[in-house]
Amino acid sequence: MKKLIVFVIVGFIAQLIDGSLGMGYGVTSTTLLLAFGIAPAVASASVHLAEVVTTAASGVSHIKFGNVDRDMVIKLIIPGSLGAFVGACFLSNLPGDFIKPYISLFLLALGFYIMYRFLFLSPRQDQQPPRKFSNKQLVPLGLVAGFLDATGGGGWGPISTPVLLANKGMEARKVVGTVDTSEFAVALSATIGFVISLGWEQFNWFWVGTLMLGGIIAAPIAAWLVRKMPSHLLGVLVGGFIILINVRTLLHAWETPGNWYATIYAIIIFGWAVSIWWAIRTHRKASLSNHLAS
Repeated sequence: MKKLIVFVIVGFIAQLIDGSLGMGYGVTSTTLLLAFGIAPAVASASVHLAEVVTTAASGVSHIKFGNVDRDMVIKLIIPGSLGAFVGACFLSNLPGDFIKPYISLFLLALGFYIMYRFLFLSPRQDQQPPRKFSNKQLVPLGLVAGFLDATGGGGWGPISTPVLLANKGMEARKVVGTVDTSEFAVALSATIGFVISLGWEQFNWFWVGTLMLGGIIAAPIAAWLVRKMPSHLLGVLVGGFIILINVRTLLHAWETPGNWYATIYAIIIFGWAVSIWWAIRTHRKASLSNHLAS
């Protein structure tokens, strides 16, 4: 019973992070399963099956609160689904660990740019009409993000969210809602690929059920938070999370001595906390100025 409660809570927290920041469900859940000795392919398969339900609940919630760019969802789901299916079918033969550090370096740079954008660009600079992404841009993004999501147990949000957020003028809540909603098709395609390559008997149904339950409860709460949260604060939260998870990947890839971990994480979390404080302070000043002007 204790284990059931623990993993329902894990599913809840993972979906709350994912639904609020556009990433984190796969990374959080897969890390937990691997820590308990589950094989990578089985862990990723179980997480993706749970995500079929949790992302459906999350997508419906984001659509209800108006957090979704429907045109972008349509353009992302086909290449994303194809990439996820291929990645799931060939997971056991792919050198995912080899390419992860290079992708993490790219995403780390995007994370710092997103922090800069939402902390230091003035509202006038940042509120220009968003540049529409073309199929030539979204198709490779969907393919790469879907492929890495299936092979790594998480990657759709961590790759898609920062790339889309790097576009000046894009609303943070629209990016989060769009990425979360399109993830349903990616999770479904990855699950089909895992069923073909592994068979239903390889799924860990206890993990799947507990993760689903926690995620379903968290989905509408996360979508509501995205709707209510100021754009600059949401952008800083997303940027800090991108930096944190990619630094973690690089520390493991570069076999950094264990005694460095706590110091590096402490510096990142402190900087993130200061950035959140600054974003809240700036938003309050802007709101007060607008109130006095009116």
